[in-house]
Amino acid sequence: MGNHQIMRQKCDMKFRFIPFRKHDIVEMCLQDKGLAEQEADFRYLCRVLAATFHYEFHQIIETLKNAYAPFDPDSDTRTLEHAEDVNEEKFVALFCGLLEQANYERITNDEIQQALKESSLFNIQINVDFNTFEEHLLFFRGQSLKKETTSRWLGMLKGETSFSCYDRVVVFIRFKENGDPAGTKASSSRPRATILKLFQDVPKADIEILFPNTRISMRTIDKLLIGVPAMISGGAVLATKMSTTLLLLFSLFAFYVGLRKEQVPLQETELIALFAGFTALGGYFWKQFNNYKNRKLKYMQTLIQSLYFKNLDNNAGVLYRIANDAEEEEFKEALLAYYFLLTCNRPQSKAEIDQRIEAWLAERWHCPVDFEIDDALQKLLRLELVRNSDGLFSAIPVKAAIETLDRNWDAFFAAPE
Repeated sequence: MGNHQIMRQKCDMKFRFIPFRKHDIVEMCLQDKGLAEQEADFRYLCRVLAATFHYEFHQIIETLKNAYAPFDPDSDTRTLEHAEDVNEEKFVALFCGLLEQANYERITNDEIQQALKESSLFNIQINVDFNTFEEHLLFFRGQSLKKETTSRWLGMLKGETSFSCYDRVVVFIRFKENGDPAGTKASSSRPRATILKLFQDVPKADIEILFPNTRISMRTIDKLLIGVPAMISGGAVLATKMSTTLLLLFSLFAFYVGLRKEQVPLQETELIALFAGFTALGGYFWKQFNNYKNRKLKYMQTLIQSLYFKNLDNNAGVLYRIANDAEEEEFKEALLAYYFLLTCNRPQSKAEIDQRIEAWLAERWHCPVDFEIDDALQKLLRLELVRNSDGLFSAIPVKAAIETLDRNWDAFFAAPE
């Protein structure tokens, strides 16, 4: 990729992710001026609601940590024998559920195969051996359109390239028994190790670079750029530095097969000519090998530099980041649904609430979102912050909501009977 500044635009597609921090959502609601002198109580309500979700997600992350521990290749702690129920499918289900709460979308196998076929923005050809994986899953959140200035025609021309980019990508890979990606021994510390990776700003056509066992191959243009000059220079070497050596070798061959009766004398001059010719030929092949290796190293450096800046977290660290993202999404969805029910003069249907929230985000804040009204209302009903009467929903007053959340909070720490 070029070193020029990248222009970025959000694509028009609507996703479930709400691209604002929870603090900003609170301020956006307050700027809407629909609370009529209840701002202080509303802020306190938001604090208690955030604390409630934080406590609930603390339990989720602890469960995930315990489920992931037997498969974490980075773990530096000991595990008691038979102390844990080693269940791969349980962890996969928990992790996928967490990604769903964080509003990540699945990247299908068809989309992965399409990326392998499409032209890479990095101008390199990458192959992935999927046979080393027991299971591989990719998820994305957010999508943008980008423009970047790239080199064309061997660097002689510059051009602007537009491409679609995933804002966040999570990679889940479970290796086969004793699987060893790329011969690195990276997964050999634990059988059937599972790696988790989190990346940012990944071009859709280049998601294959995220796999740990990628192999860089020479493109046709690279083979031509190395092969054609090699053939030309090789002919020059044969015609100049190897002419005497070739003539001498032909004479020796002719004598040994009976085409020549006179023996070829191998004196010091002839031996020097043979040595000089083979030295020149060996130097030529070594130069061509270095050309190939240097070009491949250049592509590997491009790939490593890109991944260095795109990588956000690894393995257990991914669990914490995704749990934090999911906690924020749960809070934002619940708060928006509660606020729009609270500021409405009458009970509303699910479709009406959904339409109002999506229109408000799109028109007021220029942010098209596919709001998850079902999930938001389910959370509010569970927390007893809204009422449902024959499919029409209404929010309880702010002070009553605070009292309800306070009771729920006390119940978290009630001693078992």
